[in-house]
Amino acid sequence: MSSSSTADNLCEPHDHLCIVLEHMQAVIIVPTVLLLGTLITLLALCLLKYYGPKQNRTQITAPKPYHSSSNGPNQRHSHRRHLQGVDAPTGINPLEHEELPMSVQQVQQIVRPTLAAVPQMSTERHHGAFNQVTALPVSFSIRPNDTVSLYRARMDNREVILRVLKEKANSSEKQHFLGFASFVSGLGRHPSLPELLGVVSVQPPLMMVVEELQHRDLLGYLWRCRQDNSSLESSCEMTEKRIFTMAGQVASALEYLHSQNCIHGNVGAHSVLVDGDLTAKLWGLGPAYRRRTQAVTPGQDMEMRKWQAPEVLGRRAVSQSSDVWSFGLLLYEMVTLGDPPFAQIVANELLQYLQRGKHLKQPATCSNSLYSIIKACSNWRPEQRLSTSELIRTLQAGEKSANGRTVLRVPEPLDIEKYLREAGYEEAYNYAVL
Repeated sequence: MSSSSTADNLCEPHDHLCIVLEHMQAVIIVPTVLLLGTLITLLALCLLKYYGPKQNRTQITAPKPYHSSSNGPNQRHSHRRHLQGVDAPTGINPLEHEELPMSVQQVQQIVRPTLAAVPQMSTERHHGAFNQVTALPVSFSIRPNDTVSLYRARMDNREVILRVLKEKANSSEKQHFLGFASFVSGLGRHPSLPELLGVVSVQPPLMMVVEELQHRDLLGYLWRCRQDNSSLESSCEMTEKRIFTMAGQVASALEYLHSQNCIHGNVGAHSVLVDGDLTAKLWGLGPAYRRRTQAVTPGQDMEMRKWQAPEVLGRRAVSQSSDVWSFGLLLYEMVTLGDPPFAQIVANELLQYLQRGKHLKQPATCSNSLYSIIKACSNWRPEQRLSTSELIRTLQAGEKSANGRTVLRVPEPLDIEKYLREAGYEEAYNYAVL
């Protein structure tokens, strides 16, 4: 029987108050409860949407840990350090030595490069991961890099360098930037290679985070050492023993790169970084990456013509022994406190000069033992040059008997225009390695 019939039976036909009371529960109370429940549910969803935890989209790629074997994918499952990163501010143009905070900015479009070789690792963004950010002044800038900006910052209580890709970079430049980061990460860790601490690879601007070495490039350090030495700190004192020590560190890095099937092709004082304790680390890996990813004609990559081996000048393939030739010229730069090799020879005539059996002349500041190593690296025939392992043993033996007391002095002040001319620069070039 319906509720209406029941109400009619319980109430008098004209007793309207009785009929309303009988229908109250079915008609008013139940719908009201349902409506309130719906409103409460909607309110809870709105609170969760606007005040709940937000997910972070920034991803940081950590380099693989040090290993001495091959780079097979099955050997990369060891523990990796989770790094913290934050986006570089867009449009930042700080003055030298001006400290600016790194602010997080909303990015509407997420750049997702198609480079499968960069392993992705998500971490939560921490706004204070990078602080004390300042522009990194370039000490010797001839041709500026229009796609990459350099910043000095602090991360996890250590000094780092931020290599930031500018936002105006096109897709090809972004791919090259991330490809280079993947290439450096794939080389692994070595005590004489600058440590890659992470890569912001998803949310622009793209960024590489590399450890900072206090004295930056070796060439600039050598130039500072040849200035008024009386006003410099005692650490800026190059002795023959110091040359053997630093050269041994660079040779160790070179041997490691060769074991990873990587030919450097850009060895010189401009591509060596120097830390506060005068530890030397080999960098300047851009040409090596380009040779691996692009069809570079032998001899085409001539950024530093005066430092190239004869076979490279003759447009033959670059080899490990070509790096050894350039290493001998690095020793020459160190012992002369930054003089360019073959200063009196025009770059285009260098190959003919070497074909006549000519060598670098022994500098006045160079001992016979050190000069013998330079000549052993500079043999015309690649197979007769020292191997990297032989080079390391020779440097270690020479270090034991090297003069560690007499500080090298070069009375001639630095003339940058003369250096550019004697170094064989034919066009504007920025040698900054970071």
